[in-house]
Amino acid sequence: MESCSGNMTVLRPIRTSKQENGEEEEETALLSPASRMFHEPNYNIHIVAIMGWKVPIEVDSVKAEIQRKLLKHPRFSSLQVMDESDGSRKMRWVPTTVNIDDHTIVPQIADDNMDTDKLVEDYISNLSTTTIDMSKPLWDIHILNVKTSHAKATSICRFHHSLGDGIALISLLLSCFNKSSDPTSLPTLPVSSSSSSFSSTSKDKSNLSISNKKSNWYLIWQYLEKFWLFIRLLFNTVVDVLLFIATALFLKDSQSPFTVARGFDKSSTRQIFIYRTISLDDLKFIKNVTNATVNDVILGITQAALSRYIQRGHEVGGKRKFLPERMRCRAAVLINLRPALGVQAVAEMIEKNATVIQGNCFGFIIIPLTIAQLENPLSYIHKAKISMDRKKRSLESQCTFYFLQLFLKFFGFKVATKLAQKVPSQTTLAFSNVAGPLEEVSCAGHPLAFLAPTCYGHPTGLMVHACSYAKKLTFAIAVREGIIPDPDHLGDDFVDSFMLIKEAALAKLRTKVD
Repeated sequence: MESCSGNMTVLRPIRTSKQENGEEEEETALLSPASRMFHEPNYNIHIVAIMGWKVPIEVDSVKAEIQRKLLKHPRFSSLQVMDESDGSRKMRWVPTTVNIDDHTIVPQIADDNMDTDKLVEDYISNLSTTTIDMSKPLWDIHILNVKTSHAKATSICRFHHSLGDGIALISLLLSCFNKSSDPTSLPTLPVSSSSSSFSSTSKDKSNLSISNKKSNWYLIWQYLEKFWLFIRLLFNTVVDVLLFIATALFLKDSQSPFTVARGFDKSSTRQIFIYRTISLDDLKFIKNVTNATVNDVILGITQAALSRYIQRGHEVGGKRKFLPERMRCRAAVLINLRPALGVQAVAEMIEKNATVIQGNCFGFIIIPLTIAQLENPLSYIHKAKISMDRKKRSLESQCTFYFLQLFLKFFGFKVATKLAQKVPSQTTLAFSNVAGPLEEVSCAGHPLAFLAPTCYGHPTGLMVHACSYAKKLTFAIAVREGIIPDPDHLGDDFVDSFMLIKEAALAKLRTKVD
């Protein structure tokens, strides 16, 4: 069963108990409360990993690799069964025999007279109107051997969110891959480290302590600084939690082109998925020039793209329909509170048939977005950095997690699910990012071209995911059909905004050199 107290989650082993007739009855593990929430109506969320390949896919070899590795994981070889015997409607993991052919779909959609990019996009969008059959483990893979402008072939791995969060599932998926440069080695994921600003500060303090180690004033200054940091952390947390509660109750973002209109039927509309790839090296160049983080730059590009989309074409009778300077726009971000195990640890677990797993353990943070026509494109990065630095000095995600747990305990799944659904629906977009492999990888001899994880079933009209892979970063943008009339233009705005910010960073660097 899942637990949020440590770095990993342990699925209790299946125990058996003797019955009177001498037969054994399996005692199975319960779904965690967070995983159980994803089975409530209107919160039936599926994670989708879109993968482009540099070569056509040999289906049998990929199926063999999945059979050899992924199916050893208990979540991918277990049913989720409702237990109504005591009226509690609890769900349990029940091990079953998996037929790999039931989970592998290879549609024949090739047509020389049609736009293959459009065919693949429509196929993925049509998936968003379907769910996975509960009579089998809740995952499948769709293989489209169709050449597009992005890749020679495309596959879509689909998982029900109750299997785990995006970071855990991507780590599991990558355990089926190897480095292209060394087929005997597993992929490596980036390791988070302390920011340079924090490390430089501690270095300065150590130098100061050497020169003033006998000074009582230095000790007093240390205590005062720690006290001030604590007060700031407490103040930021209280403000953020109050804004979270206000958002859950009444505080809604301004009307915008991305807002789901009242009465819009989300259950019967498709998700449109657009993905655009940019250079990760160029993104890191911008990071260095602006003294920001990769996440700051990603959020800055998102703000610039949304601003560009609104400014470009939303006018009625010669007047702007939306006034960005007066708009309240925020992003609801789901924060994984449990550190990821990593590909190496997951692969070792699978090889040893271990039952250590990770599930859903998340909290919310709400980040204000700057939607405006800024003269200097780098200003989007600076404003994103201010917002992100402010959130780093708050315990909002931890507090919202425990807040949700209290609702689960005292009010049940239905009320807790409404809360988890209400907060994102009151904001402009949902936002997430995942760190992919540092190097190029292959699965069963098939080199990967790009990786674009996203999801459908969420309550917002717009969701933005960012995923790094080797020297690339892909934005996966999910919008509800009928809300944004030209989603491809929105995708292009991400690339155009990135290029403008890069040019501004180059100009700033040249100015420094001169």
